[in-house]
Amino acid sequence: MWDLQKLFIRHAREIDRFLRRRGHTPQTAADLTQDTFVRVLSAVPQGTDDNPRAYLHRVARNLSVDWQRRERVVAYVDPDANDLQQFVDPAPSAFAVVYDRQRLAIVEKAMRELPDKTRQAFELHRLGDKTLKEVGAELGLSTSRTWALIRQAYLHLRARLNEDGV
Repeated sequence: MWDLQKLFIRHAREIDRFLRRRGHTPQTAADLTQDTFVRVLSAVPQGTDDNPRAYLHRVARNLSVDWQRRERVVAYVDPDANDLQQFVDPAPSAFAVVYDRQRLAIVEKAMRELPDKTRQAFELHRLGDKTLKEVGAELGLSTSRTWALIRQAYLHLRARLNEDGV
């Protein structure tokens, strides 16, 4: 039985250099070196192989050949961000749809809980895109009172959303 730790200490650099000479990048050579020792760990050779160094080189060579075959078959493309945008699905995920529907239901319920003037001020400002002054004029309120009502609405909605944990 071979002592894998001693084999790694003695031969890992040698295997790495061997793989680099076969044209692999430093990262790929490091990965294949590690794979070589994992392969030896998981499948100790059958019979009495008295030359572990030769066995390691044979495993490394076989892994290298397999890797090069895969590289020839698989075409790698490095797309830029603009290319990737063509494949992005603009539709929200199912989780996002459910989450947003839950939040919308909470907001609708919270809006119904508001006093009429507060709800009207909030709707005119947020949904009607009116300024505080315009909302105040329409409801017969001062600008500061209008802001106070809208602020109350915001606080109420935020509290309801935080309450329900959504």
